[in-house]
Amino acid sequence: MGNDSLLSFIHEARLRFFQSLGGSELSLFGTSVIMGDAAVIYKSEVFQGQELCIEVTADEFTTYGFDLYYKVSRHTPEKEILVAQAKTGMVCFNYTERKMEKVPEELIESINKLKKTGIS
Repeated sequence: MGNDSLLSFIHEARLRFFQSLGGSELSLFGTSVIMGDAAVIYKSEVFQGQELCIEVTADEFTTYGFDLYYKVSRHTPEKEILVAQAKTGMVCFNYTERKMEKVPEELIESINKLKKTGIS
């Protein structure tokens, strides 16, 4: 799997994560979020047609952003195989004013609730 494919897969996982919080990249508790950086560590091979599972969680909150962590795996009848780990640095951004803005407290609270339930 090429890195462009993996970044597309984690982008889709990020969109679904934000949807689970009731928002999107353009509307998340009164702010928008943009990706400031990305890092990927490949752990094993994966081939076209193999089904992947992507888990997402958020942490490392700062004044203007936070990190999203991704665990990409595939399952065989015998075991779970770690395919990749990734991190994206997300920045809260106001497109109207063209500047960064503070992470909404409601976003942090919603993510903490997910962590307590074991969903994120």
